[in-house]
Amino acid sequence: MIPLAQAQDRVLTGCSVLPVVTVSIAEARGLLTAETVTAPEPVPSFDNTAMDGFAVRSQDVVGAPITLTVVGTVSAGATPSVVVGANQAARVMTGAVIPPGADAVVMVELTQASGDSDEVKVAQAVPKGNHIRRAGEDIVAGQVVFGSGEVLTPGHLGVLASLGVYEVQARPRPRVGVLSTGDELVDGCQPLKAGQIRDSNRHTLLALLDEAGCEPVDLGCVPDDESQIADAIRIGAECCHGVLTSGGVSMGDYDYVKKVLNEMGDMSWMQVAIKPAKPLAFGLVDGVPVFGLPGNPVSSMVSFELFVLPALRKMMGHPPESWHRQVTLGRTAEKLSRHPDGKTHFARVKVRYVDGEYLVSSAGGQGSHQMSAMANANALAVLPDGEGLEADEAVSLLILR
Repeated sequence: MIPLAQAQDRVLTGCSVLPVVTVSIAEARGLLTAETVTAPEPVPSFDNTAMDGFAVRSQDVVGAPITLTVVGTVSAGATPSVVVGANQAARVMTGAVIPPGADAVVMVELTQASGDSDEVKVAQAVPKGNHIRRAGEDIVAGQVVFGSGEVLTPGHLGVLASLGVYEVQARPRPRVGVLSTGDELVDGCQPLKAGQIRDSNRHTLLALLDEAGCEPVDLGCVPDDESQIADAIRIGAECCHGVLTSGGVSMGDYDYVKKVLNEMGDMSWMQVAIKPAKPLAFGLVDGVPVFGLPGNPVSSMVSFELFVLPALRKMMGHPPESWHRQVTLGRTAEKLSRHPDGKTHFARVKVRYVDGEYLVSSAGGQGSHQMSAMANANALAVLPDGEGLEADEAVSLLILR
C-alpha cells in the first residue's frame, strides 16, 4: 500500500491547468478569471437620484418649511428637459438623472405637493448632495475591478454586466465523461434478473461532477466487451478533459477495463492506505487524465472526494491551497469504532454545530456498499489507524455540505 498523500501527488502531477478560453458571463458563474478586468466606464455613469422625490438647490431649502415651484418631471431613463433655478424644484424618480441646477434631492416623504402639482412644500432642509449617487461613486473608469484568479460569483457577473463587459477570459469548466461497464449492470427501472444490479455509480458521479462545477458527460453503460469499452473511453478522451470509470481496479481483478486501459494509456494501479477507496487507477489516454475508481458505491464517492475533486480544482485554475477540502476539527458525540489495519479510515458521519463546535455521530452502516449512510452523511471523519475514537474526543473532519 502507498500513503494517501503519495497517491494524491501522483494524480495531481498528471493533471494540468486547462488553457484559457473566452466565455460569456451567462456561462461564467463559478469559473476563475484568467485576466485582470479593468472598468471601461464609470458606474454609475451619471449623477442620479437614490430616491423618489424632488431635485432642488440646497440653498433654497435652508429655511424650510418652504414652498417651491415645480418646473417639471424627470423619469428614470429620460434626459432632463428642465433646469432647476432659484426657488424651483423638479420631480424625480429613483435612478433619474439629476437635472442641471439641482444639487440635492428631498425624498417624497418630506414633501407635500399642491393639488395641481405646480408647487411643492418642502418640510425640512437637506444638505448639498443629499440622496444623489455620483458618477463613478461605485467604480471609476480605468479601475481594476477583478484580478486574475478570482472565482466569478453572481455578484461578480452583475458588476461585469453593469460595465458592459459580456465576455471574460477564464479557465473553462472541465468536461468529464463517466463510464459504467459490466454485464451485470442494469440502467433503468425494469425488474432485475438473478445476478443483476442497478447502475448507481454513473449517476452518482455525474451528479458529483455537476456539483463540483464541471460539465458532466454521460458515456453510458456498456457490457463487458473490450471493443465497446475501448470505443467509449476513446470517445471520452476525444471530447472531454477527463474520464471516470468505476470498478475493475482491485489487485485481484482481471477486468476488461483494466486490460483496455493498459493497452490505451500509461496507467498506475495503486493500493492506497485508506478505507474505503483503497484501489485506484490513474493515467493518461492521449494526454487526457483517466481515473479508475473502485466499484463499491461508497468507495467510488470517497475516491472522488480524495482524488478526482482536487485534480479538477487544479485543472480549473484554483490555487494549490484550495485543491483539497479544508480539514475542520470537531468532537465525537459517540464512539466511532474501527480496527487497526494500517489504513486511515474515512467514516461517514453526521455533524451538528452546537455551542460553537461540531458534534459528530455516525451516519449509519460503514460498509463500502451501504449508500444510505453516505447519503445521510454531511461529513467524513478522518480516523487514524488504531481502535477508533471514544465519545468526547477531538476528530478531524471533511465537511461535505
